[in-house]
Amino acid sequence: MNRKATALDVAKLAGVSRSAVSLVLNGRGDGNVARESQQRIREAAAALSYSPNKIALSLRNQQSRVIGIVSDQVVTSPFDGNIIAGADAVARSHGFVTVVMDTELDASRDESAVETLLDRQVDGLIYVTVGLRPLHVPPNMARVPSILANCFDERPDWRLPAVIPDEVRGGREAAEHVMALGHRDIAFLAGDSLTPAAPRRIAGYREAFGAMGTEVKEDWVLQVGWDIEDGFHGAMKLLDGVHPAMRPTAILCANDRLAIGVVLACYRLGLDVPQDISVMGYDDEFRVAKTMVPALTTMALPLREMGASAMTSLLAEVEATSNGKNYDGGLVASGETMVPCRLVLRDSTGPVPAGR
Repeated sequence: MNRKATALDVAKLAGVSRSAVSLVLNGRGDGNVARESQQRIREAAAALSYSPNKIALSLRNQQSRVIGIVSDQVVTSPFDGNIIAGADAVARSHGFVTVVMDTELDASRDESAVETLLDRQVDGLIYVTVGLRPLHVPPNMARVPSILANCFDERPDWRLPAVIPDEVRGGREAAEHVMALGHRDIAFLAGDSLTPAAPRRIAGYREAFGAMGTEVKEDWVLQVGWDIEDGFHGAMKLLDGVHPAMRPTAILCANDRLAIGVVLACYRLGLDVPQDISVMGYDDEFRVAKTMVPALTTMALPLREMGASAMTSLLAEVEATSNGKNYDGGLVASGETMVPCRLVLRDSTGPVPAGR
């Protein structure tokens, strides 16, 4: 069996010292090693198929190269698991690995989950939730660089930054989409206000009307719930027995399941979607929005993007700490990073019906 190349082999081939090889391949060559020598070192390493020993490098840098992720239910969710996928992709691209613990919505397990990861000497922590919500941050997260994804610190004197979807902008862009199709009689169905997503999406809807100089019809803004049957009953309340000239021409929904219920109600009443009424969802739920008939126009939550953004920010702090920066017990408060949602155009929205 061929012997694996060493840093000394690279040094001999490149005609430099072993310390120069270490500096260049560990990213500290600039200012320490001449550029011509750096190039020869990289070419020699490629020729010998040499790469630094990551375990030894981690020990020298006092890093485990491991990021801990705590989730409330994301691991078992086929939907919000994309947040972790986005975070993990960034971690791997930087030579880190992730370890995930799921508390299965049991908040009493938060602190012990964090402690378990800290016992594994993780370099940083991310807390990820299914659905936007305030979080009672486990206090032991302050022992390493930490950040939140899809949730935000509920403390008034919060320290941890958060990466969350821009729900207000998403609600506004949803309304602007149907307005661009000529709709002005637009209803909005949402869940309850216990989750921050619903009022923020409604606020965006109101912003769009404000920009148009048009008043919102308050009896067309209904908080009915989050499930298919809630969408069905909400739509029946808006449409059943109402003269065609007095009903909305578009119904925006705060999630895709509500939109499915609205479409079913339209079919029950003999209305065509989108010829008679345009229907729009939110979330772009996997195996739901795209396969619905008609396929749902929706606002896609930026799940992978949130995970990637959170991990990028966290790794920057982890690397800065490893390079001699004093760690002061948590990332310096930097507010909320808003990641925009994305409009996904499909078949459930269309021009305003003739005569409206």
